[in-house]
Amino acid sequence: MSTLHSKIITAEHVVAGYQDKTVWSDASFDIDRGEFVAIIGPNGAGKTTLFRLLLGLQQPISGTIEIFNALPKRGNPQIGYVPQRHTIDSETNIESLELVRLGFSGKQWGFNLFSQKDRKVAFDALEAVGAKDLAHHPLSVLSGGELQRIFLAEALVSNPDILLLDEPLSNLDMRREKELLQLVNNVVRSRNVTALLIAHNINPLLPFLDKVVYIANGKLATGKPKEVLTSESLTALYGVPIEVLKDSKGNIAIIGIEDSHGHE
Repeated sequence: MSTLHSKIITAEHVVAGYQDKTVWSDASFDIDRGEFVAIIGPNGAGKTTLFRLLLGLQQPISGTIEIFNALPKRGNPQIGYVPQRHTIDSETNIESLELVRLGFSGKQWGFNLFSQKDRKVAFDALEAVGAKDLAHHPLSVLSGGELQRIFLAEALVSNPDILLLDEPLSNLDMRREKELLQLVNNVVRSRNVTALLIAHNINPLLPFLDKVVYIANGKLATGKPKEVLTSESLTALYGVPIEVLKDSKGNIAIIGIEDSHGHE
């Protein structure tokens, strides 16, 4: 296990994209162990591209990105990943415990060949996300918030050092949104896990965040929320005048972006 606050992800002058299209360029940043990080920016800015690089599913066009002081590799058990669209359909009658156990053992489901270790580790992961009572519920009967808990447990079951969460707050109401964020925050703090969470709306995350990676206009701005979410920083990022307004509750609004998703 790395020491507290050791760098767990480093990027130097990374250009990301595809052969015929650059998505963002000259990105240099680092992320430490135990940080809760929001990945924010307009639709199509390249937020999921960052996850693909970290998962070893895509290579940088140029520059270097390292995770655990090595190049990213596919299937890294040190990374727990919750995709935007899960491969297991919510209509599936597979039980929650079985899905989580799969994340640990990788065995085929349907034969109920649990070992005692599989079962205990799966139950522990469900307990960590407050979903032990859902163990024998089929996915098809769960609410959106309950499903996100199960998918988070599935990502946690291998005891990863990094969690990559791609828009887990989509389709959740404000109460479920807050519950899930508190849950992720508890995991980050209690397990010293690094969590990167892609979201549309920065405001629910602000009480929990250590760092923001804001992707827009083919560039990245990275730092503490109070450093990145300023009129000056976002004006430099977008290349047009941007105004960041704060209300009495600390919520922010970003003014001056034509894309209706710019504040998300």
